[in-house]
Amino acid sequence: MDNVTRRQAIGRTAISATGIALAGTSGVAAAQSALPASAAFAGKHTPKPLRFDPARLTGLSERLITSHWENNYQGSVRGLNTIEARLAAAMADPDFPPVAYAGLKREELHRTGSVVLHEYYFDALGGNGNPGGSIYEALDGWFGSYDAWEAEFRRTAMSLAGGSGWCILSYNRHTQSLHNYWASDHMHGAAGGTPLIALDMYEHSYHMDYGAAAARYVDAFMANLDWEVIDARYRSART
Repeated sequence: MDNVTRRQAIGRTAISATGIALAGTSGVAAAQSALPASAAFAGKHTPKPLRFDPARLTGLSERLITSHWENNYQGSVRGLNTIEARLAAAMADPDFPPVAYAGLKREELHRTGSVVLHEYYFDALGGNGNPGGSIYEALDGWFGSYDAWEAEFRRTAMSLAGGSGWCILSYNRHTQSLHNYWASDHMHGAAGGTPLIALDMYEHSYHMDYGAAAARYVDAFMANLDWEVIDARYRSART
């Protein structure tokens, strides 16, 4: 045990705790019944339907989008529900070890980020890719030109190609600024930031159609953006 770091211990305990949650649902239910009803640990998240016909996208196959939505996104929804149930059970147990609770809280953040970012991702698709509205003017002013913003967004996305993570255009309410952010997983985001565009750069989002050709996937993503949705997000974030 002397050679095991605290990070490794947290990870192993989290895996163990999650396994208990998956295998021991009756125990979780019993623990929850002893607690007052809590919306924070309700575990009742449901998948958000696609707002577009996946067969009508340009350059992104129906098979790819359906697999991504059903397996990766819905898997995170189910995982978040499981983790919330396990957190409720842990709070009912006064002897639950803090190191195990840390692992559950990390997984809660990971699953929440995955659910939220996937919903931003899917909800911005279904358009014709033609930018417009107040967000176009804002990007043009903030980055010097819309083309300069797009070039930086694409470069940020490609810096994640072959690995995993998200490229996020974000409006920061605190600094009142627009930035493209690099996120190596579901848990990285600038404080005060509101996603306007979330581009999934995990290989599951494009490998089925494009293999390792991530740049072609980015092209297809940009061609299917619905800028009315993005503009509405921007206007909402500013208010």
